[in-house]
Amino acid sequence: MSQFIDIHPHVISDDESRYPPAPLFGKRSDWSQERPSTVDTLIEQMDAAGVAKAAVVHSSTTYGFDNSYVVDACNRFPDRLIAVGSVDVLAPDAVATIKDWVARGLAGLRVFTGGSTKEFDPSELDDPRAYPAWELLGELGLTMCIQTGPVGLPAVTALAKRFPNVPIILDHLARPDVTDGPPYAAAAGLFELAPIENIFMKLTPRIMGDSAKGAATPETWFPKLIEVFGAKRLAWGSNYPTSPGTLAEIKATAEARLASVSAEDREWVFARTAQSLYPQLRDVGARTEAA
Repeated sequence: MSQFIDIHPHVISDDESRYPPAPLFGKRSDWSQERPSTVDTLIEQMDAAGVAKAAVVHSSTTYGFDNSYVVDACNRFPDRLIAVGSVDVLAPDAVATIKDWVARGLAGLRVFTGGSTKEFDPSELDDPRAYPAWELLGELGLTMCIQTGPVGLPAVTALAKRFPNVPIILDHLARPDVTDGPPYAAAAGLFELAPIENIFMKLTPRIMGDSAKGAATPETWFPKLIEVFGAKRLAWGSNYPTSPGTLAEIKATAEARLASVSAEDREWVFARTAQSLYPQLRDVGARTEAA
């Protein structure tokens, strides 16, 4: 591997007066209180783990729609980090709000429909009130992450087809059930997304753990996933510090789980797909060549 790029770490400020918590849905996540990690800690963890760059995902369960900390934090390390934030895409002023955050440094968006503090509610996904925001993403060349489960896949499909020029990344692989093992019939809903080329998958500790549960094995699951989607649509995210362990430990587990796939495929999963989704994560020389 030439380098590793992480597209799903989080950061939490230790200055609550400057960055006051205001969690989405009114309930703050346990992890953000038990395992907070400032941007300085994240950089230390990246250095120790050998992670070159990261797309840092805003913590909606800490700050709601206030992206101030993730933007300010990433702006301190522009050669290493970019910020992925959240905006209320249903709000009448969503377009103006996105433009404002992008001007401050936001490099990608995320819709959080549920997770650690709330059951998934996909109703806000394929909602016409959000269409102007999605159209803007296409104009600006920004990627959208979606946090949902299998219940949200029909809405994701509709959005992806309506806005084919907006890359969509499914956080945590949209949480498929893989415990039935090969041929992984329970994940059929996920596999049905394969023909929709602007949908990408984020591989995080959740699937790393699930791939070794029940009848699933990493040696059968990850080759199947690559067979269906291709490695160019898969990218690794650590979920640090939401998932327990050091970043080095999380990365080592991911490497072990993907040991059975080819070196080229691992190159895409651990770096190149991230760079295709977020061009700012390319090396300076590579960006110049691409331009």
